[in-house]
Amino acid sequence: MSKENTIKVFGMELPVFLFFFAVIAASAWMNIIPNEMLGAAAILFSLGIVLGEIGERIPIWNVYCGGGAILAFVVSGLLTYYNLLPECVVENATGWMSGYNFLNVFISLLIVGSLLGMDRKVLIKSGSLFIPAILASIVGAGVLGILGGLVIGKSPMEIITAYVLPIMGGGAGAGAVPMAQVYGDVTGQDPAGYLSFALAILAVGNIVAVIFAVILDIVGRVMPKWTGHDKLMKDASKQIVVEKEEEKKVTMDDIGGAIFLTAGFFVLGQLMAKKVLPSIMGVAIPNFAYMILFAALANVFNLIPEHLRMGAKKCQQFCGSKLVWVQMVGCGIVLIDFREMLGVLSVSNLLVVVLIVLGAVLGAGLFGQLVGFYPVESAITAGLCMANMGGAGDLAVLGAARRMELMSYAQISSRIGGAIILLIGSIAFSLL
Repeated sequence: MSKENTIKVFGMELPVFLFFFAVIAASAWMNIIPNEMLGAAAILFSLGIVLGEIGERIPIWNVYCGGGAILAFVVSGLLTYYNLLPECVVENATGWMSGYNFLNVFISLLIVGSLLGMDRKVLIKSGSLFIPAILASIVGAGVLGILGGLVIGKSPMEIITAYVLPIMGGGAGAGAVPMAQVYGDVTGQDPAGYLSFALAILAVGNIVAVIFAVILDIVGRVMPKWTGHDKLMKDASKQIVVEKEEEKKVTMDDIGGAIFLTAGFFVLGQLMAKKVLPSIMGVAIPNFAYMILFAALANVFNLIPEHLRMGAKKCQQFCGSKLVWVQMVGCGIVLIDFREMLGVLSVSNLLVVVLIVLGAVLGAGLFGQLVGFYPVESAITAGLCMANMGGAGDLAVLGAARRMELMSYAQISSRIGGAIILLIGSIAFSLL
């Protein structure tokens, strides 16, 4: 067989991959893979490559159901649910996602590369209009959620506090957990009951958001004028600074500098969130919100040399194209609890959740259309990324929609949007 006809997976010749896959699979079955970074990489890359490659080759699924990213997410979640994975696989996946927290590395590289790779004028314009798009998605979620509540006999206030706020609140750690604390502080009641239901309904909302992401990707294929694919603004000609011929000039030094730059932005955000200005008007500001702010300002004021911006963009492209399947496997194993979801999955609850997510999509999409955003991208970032489970939910939604380049906007929704929801929650709970 000629080199041109050699079958490759993930850039590797098939015999090379199959040999090491067999070694890793056998070692995992014997539970001898150590719980450390390289062990986790071996396991998650193996599962991610296999499931991702299969998902990209299944007819219909590869076009209309999210392709490899969603297959990796769903299959790994089901394998965990039915206890079919060896113990060391689950332990290593947990370490990768939570222990050594590679999810933060992945998201940080996507955010910094995306923000630094954007034309400053487009960044300023889109940034000034994106917060109002988030507010429009919250209004849409509230309106349709309340309508659904009237159908099943629940009061508007119950729908807002028990359904809309947890779903739209930026995930679990930065959303539902502090929301439960606010609930306890304001009402004087035990937050445990509120938190258990909020986490379950949030998990259902996350799955619904992923399904809507697949639907919006299909809408973009059917109505190409409604989507910019990896761009939010309709004036897309200037959005990406790095041209293809310039990308070829990126050196190893540029990539190394970009990784250090990303780590620097992360630590700067941590410093602000933990010591300098941890809250504004009583609302905690997460480190990723500060990272987004400072990376955006660095671009706006042209503080980062072009070669480092190109290096950051190259890192972002690597994460968005090569590591998505790997991270989706980790999300499926670690961050999705099917038992928790099934506990609240009644017809009435599902109806309300679907209407809330639909409201977020319509609110963000319609507002985006009015202000010059592509409605599909606006609905995904300002809508669905408000209605998912924070960082992992952003990954699942953007992977399903095939728009990983929009991670910076997704994180604005999860972090800054989540802070807005906490503020709304403190007001809503005081009315109970």
